[in-house]
Amino acid sequence: MLDQLRQLAIFAKTVETGSFRGAAKALNLSPSVVSHHISKLEDKLGVALLYRSTRNLSLTQHGEKLIMSAQEMMAAAESGLDDISVGSLEPTGRLKMTAPAVLAHSDLIDRIAAFAAAHPKVDLDVSFTDVRRDIIADGIDLAIRMGWLKDSALKAKKMASEERLLLAAPSYLEGRNKPETPSDLQSWQGVHLGGIGWQFEFKSRSGKTSKISIPARIVVDDAIALYRLVRAGAGVGTLPRFLAADDLATGKVVHALPDWHVSSLGIYAVWPPNTPRGGLTSRFVRFLDQVTTDKTAAN
Repeated sequence: MLDQLRQLAIFAKTVETGSFRGAAKALNLSPSVVSHHISKLEDKLGVALLYRSTRNLSLTQHGEKLIMSAQEMMAAAESGLDDISVGSLEPTGRLKMTAPAVLAHSDLIDRIAAFAAAHPKVDLDVSFTDVRRDIIADGIDLAIRMGWLKDSALKAKKMASEERLLLAAPSYLEGRNKPETPSDLQSWQGVHLGGIGWQFEFKSRSGKTSKISIPARIVVDDAIALYRLVRAGAGVGTLPRFLAADDLATGKVVHALPDWHVSSLGIYAVWPPNTPRGGLTSRFVRFLDQVTTDKTAAN
């Protein structure tokens, strides 16, 4: 087990740096030793984790599945070390963050406020935008992202899963037959967020799954605009439950397919791979993670 943990750490560092040579330099090992440990891990698992060429490395399908666990293992170890080595130091400085605009209407705001109150010498620069910022090029310390991550060169930690509902205004449903299954929606008109695709996976209470595409009549680049259009009766749209909670309670919008749920969206903290241990980014991620853990335990 200890050998596998070591191999996982070397695998994570190789993906982070993008090469055996980069991992070897970071870990004070030779490239051949790095290659040896990854080969041993692949032999143990019976699968290939990395595609190798003379110039590049890329993750296989199995590697993509394993890298998240390997990165979480490293983050947990670093977090424990940080709590001991720098836990008594009061943090100072500026933390630059970005997050989807829709999360300005979520409890992320409360968490940012709580972090600011707990760390009075830390300044926060937060950009709420649906434009996906380039963390490295824009000099961003931390991004909160919703959806499914693809870029494994960055460090990431899943913070939560957000429930989504297929919503419509009562006025839009008037005169339409009540849908029983997702396939009944294929003739309906959708209001969608550009750039994320219009195919949705639904799951019934009995466990059945169905993937369908809802035709796009209106495409927008802002989740709040999407929601307001849905509420105004322009079509159906998939949105986080927290955004519609008040209107669902008053009947301004309704769940168009109540026996089926759209697949949840992951919410991730993402940050550059060379972020220093014990820095503001690490502290903020641990703070968010602890709040999430406490909230889950309370529920």
